[in-house]
Amino acid sequence: MDEKVQKLLPLTPTVFHLMLALADGEKHGYGMMRAVEVETQGQMQIRIGSLYGSVRRMMEAGLIEETHERPDPDLDDERRRYYGLTPFGRQVLTAEAARIAQAMAVIQGKKILGEV
Repeated sequence: MDEKVQKLLPLTPTVFHLMLALADGEKHGYGMMRAVEVETQGQMQIRIGSLYGSVRRMMEAGLIEETHERPDPDLDDERRRYYGLTPFGRQVLTAEAARIAQAMAVIQGKKILGEV
């Protein structure tokens, strides 16, 4: 694994879920927050202050970037900023997902979750 990727792992739960929300396409901040809430079945809710602090740090780390693609301008608020994963961000997300999958294999092998 690339040393630059390795240095960022493990991701915080907030960063992991925000990146996971962007894995299927670009989203604006509120869209990212809603995706995380839906994908975690309400178990994780990201507040505005936490969202934009995390977005800033992810941009500084080169994980995400602001995109200039817009949905239909007639249906969108021009003040919204849209974000997407960078190729490096996708590498980091993939590495983190592999790390979590390996941990899940151990959990399943030890029958920690039982018959879930």
